[in-house]
Amino acid sequence: MIASCVVANVLQCIVFSQTGLSPAQAPTPPVAARVPFTVKSPQGDRIDDYYWLRDDDSKTKRPEILAYLNAENAYTEAMTANLAPLRAELLAEMRGRIKEDDQSPPAYHHGYWYSTRFDSGAEYPVYLRQKGTPSDPLAEAPMEVLLDGPALGKGQPFFSVGAVEVSPDNAWLAWTDDTTGRRISTLRFKNLKTGETLSDAIPGVMESIAWSLDNQTVFYLKQDPQLLQTGPVYRHMIGTPIASDVLVHNEADGTLITSVELSASQQFVMIQVEGFDTTELAVIPANLPAQVPTIVIPRAAGIRSYGDHLNGRWVIRTNDQAHNFKLVEVDEAAVQDRRAWREIISDRPETSLESFELFRAAIAVNERASANAVVRVIPWGNPVSTAKPFTISADESAYAMSLASSQDPDSPAVRVGYTSMITPNTVYDVDLASGVRTLRKVQPVVGYDKSLYATARAWAPSRDGKRIPVSLAWRKDRYQQDGTAPIHQEGYGAYGLSSDADFSSNRVSLLDRGFLLATAHVRGGADLGQDWYEDGRMMHKKNSFNDFEDVTDFLVREKFGDAKKVFATGGSAGGMLMGAIANQAGDKYLAIGMHVPFVDVLTTMLDETIPLTANEWTQWGDPREAAAYAYMGSYSPIDRIERKAYPAILVTTGLWDSQVQYFEPAKYVARLRAMKTDQNPLLLRINMDAGHGGNSGRFNRLKEIALEFAFFVELSENAP
Repeated sequence: MIASCVVANVLQCIVFSQTGLSPAQAPTPPVAARVPFTVKSPQGDRIDDYYWLRDDDSKTKRPEILAYLNAENAYTEAMTANLAPLRAELLAEMRGRIKEDDQSPPAYHHGYWYSTRFDSGAEYPVYLRQKGTPSDPLAEAPMEVLLDGPALGKGQPFFSVGAVEVSPDNAWLAWTDDTTGRRISTLRFKNLKTGETLSDAIPGVMESIAWSLDNQTVFYLKQDPQLLQTGPVYRHMIGTPIASDVLVHNEADGTLITSVELSASQQFVMIQVEGFDTTELAVIPANLPAQVPTIVIPRAAGIRSYGDHLNGRWVIRTNDQAHNFKLVEVDEAAVQDRRAWREIISDRPETSLESFELFRAAIAVNERASANAVVRVIPWGNPVSTAKPFTISADESAYAMSLASSQDPDSPAVRVGYTSMITPNTVYDVDLASGVRTLRKVQPVVGYDKSLYATARAWAPSRDGKRIPVSLAWRKDRYQQDGTAPIHQEGYGAYGLSSDADFSSNRVSLLDRGFLLATAHVRGGADLGQDWYEDGRMMHKKNSFNDFEDVTDFLVREKFGDAKKVFATGGSAGGMLMGAIANQAGDKYLAIGMHVPFVDVLTTMLDETIPLTANEWTQWGDPREAAAYAYMGSYSPIDRIERKAYPAILVTTGLWDSQVQYFEPAKYVARLRAMKTDQNPLLLRINMDAGHGGNSGRFNRLKEIALEFAFFVELSENAP
């Protein structure tokens, strides 16, 4: 603790030391005007004093809003002024671990090997390809540049490439890019023979495109400019006016999401419609792009099915009478006859089937068991291969394996990624017949020595008798399980998305400072299967929050770290988790980081004009229904703020966020500042040029991470 700082609360002392000012000289936080606004609902009215901070204009915001947001940014900079050397130190460390001139391992697809390359100092990659066979690139073949990311992104405050698809004859490139951060993309075309980028760009599209076999027709999805939901599917012929594009499919249900892709066999353009509780698959023959779509897997309430086509058969991952999903196959002509579906992998209570990739002689599947994602290979084909099934092994207790997507079905090997909290991303090609692994690349991390670090899986007891997986990592020579270490605990727990125990070179900066890293695999994710997911959504959402708190209690009780040095962090739906934790157990955390947090649950879910609201009702509940309204109101972070003390809190958001609008965290901070009784730091940082994902560019995005890490490290080092 800083001896010269005489204040009642240690956090006040620390924050004054951060500014370099005495308590009397500390910056005055912005105070948002209170302008009562009535939020109406079938369940009654609520008053929102800070609704005025909302502006739906996608180009600019009202002057009074910008003035307030700029004042918050200025306050945050002033309050963290003395952190500048530490932020610079952390930023240098994180950037220093990045190998600046680096290239991904090439991946084979229909006659070419594709890769991306970063040049020294570049924020964005160059997209490349080289001719070859399924075994290897041809040494004499030139390396072709598909997209020059640094050139395309030059001068853009934000730039991100989305979908990248080459035509079946390898002559054309279609890609999408976003220059706003709102995940609204433009579809562009390039002639790969001449290098010419065509003028017929199509704005306002999703990152989902598919070519037909005529090599002239592209299927794409428009995006609703207001709600940002997936809109109708159109087909476009290269060189023709956009106005002549033909409507192919228009989904009437606004709660569902549509995507398009070419099947593994390249025989069908697949139109997949999905929600959290239903799916539908329609197809168009890829050689007859003008045909009307035919439904091959109709929608049914509660049934989710995802198909792909190869070897004259459909292979389908479905939860039809299979809670954790099963894998079936069916001859092409009989796909709509459920009695003709033949099981390849049955439903299992302890293992969840997450995805699959088709090859001529095998199927590779991604499964999850005991919170670890694993890859298994099953012989398949026509005739069936004589090889034996095998599971790719791992030698760590907490890890994640992943299947590369859209792999070439003629490849003799499956591309697999492996990572853990201390193992940099590692890429293998695994022979489909023998199971022999060939190492293709280990993510280079400059100056990193894996032998200095350790990882483990722990299981925390929940208050209702469950066992919560916790992935842990630490530096062996700077950490002891004696109750003195700072804890960095993160969580998510939503949408059935599992929290992988993966590697981050940035987090090494915390490990090297003696932090214990803990990922809490709370309910709401599918880390332990579909029951784990269902038990953390809708009317069970509070289990996510309770699990996170119970993990904290377990880590402190078992002396994994110091009860006075626990830091919590989460983003998006994980930011909601942080907001709920701040309300129900804020005294257990020294500081909390909330990133693009979904904190105004009731107001957002009542307003169908806010992007993505309708899509989310099956996740959180529909507050137009009385029971859902009451339950959501009982945990919505902004609605549960109390007049009491809160921990130090850092909130970050992006002005152009399309997933969680900027005004949610802005209103949350305004209300919390007016209600809380302590003088602990409450900081809001708004990125005025970015959206939900923060800064674009591999170096620029480090700045926001360095801010949070510096905030946490300073508090940890000066805690009593």
